[in-house]
Amino acid sequence: MRFSVVESGYDQRQVDYCLDELGIRLSRLAARAEGVAGAAREWDEIRQEAAWLSGLLQRLDLGDAAVTRYAADAVRREAAEILAQARVELDEAREEARRVRERAYAEAVQARRDVEAALDARRRREARVEEILSQVTVDQVPADTPTAAAGVPGSRVGVGGLDAGAEPPPGRR
Repeated sequence: MRFSVVESGYDQRQVDYCLDELGIRLSRLAARAEGVAGAAREWDEIRQEAAWLSGLLQRLDLGDAAVTRYAADAVRREAAEILAQARVELDEAREEARRVRERAYAEAVQARRDVEAALDARRRREARVEEILSQVTVDQVPADTPTAAAGVPGSRVGVGGLDAGAEPPPGRR
């Protein structure tokens, strides 16, 4: 920031232009800080600080060149500190995002391995069942072969055997 020296100090238009440029840069910095971090509390503090600095620029008595220069230097230092802090926090956020991506990838790879192992175990069980079933032989039973159900003796109760004439228990007719 260099100003032309005029009869009564510095060129007021140049000083005003410089302060306007600082205000614009601070607004852009505040917007960038907001875009980078979203709604995090630190970024709220950065936006408040940038807004405070912008307000300070608007309230300055521009007639006093020394005060104006001092204020501009202070604003520049503050802006540099805010920018440095924003860069550090952005780097930290990027590092955290990288760690999260790596962890998610590792978990996805492990999940895939688990699924593939489960599928392999299922295929082995299917193959074993097929092997067992292929060894089983089923013999046709001729239709006239007596079975246990066909050979029920006639001496049982209820089929006309020895107890067929007996009285039913009371209450059961």
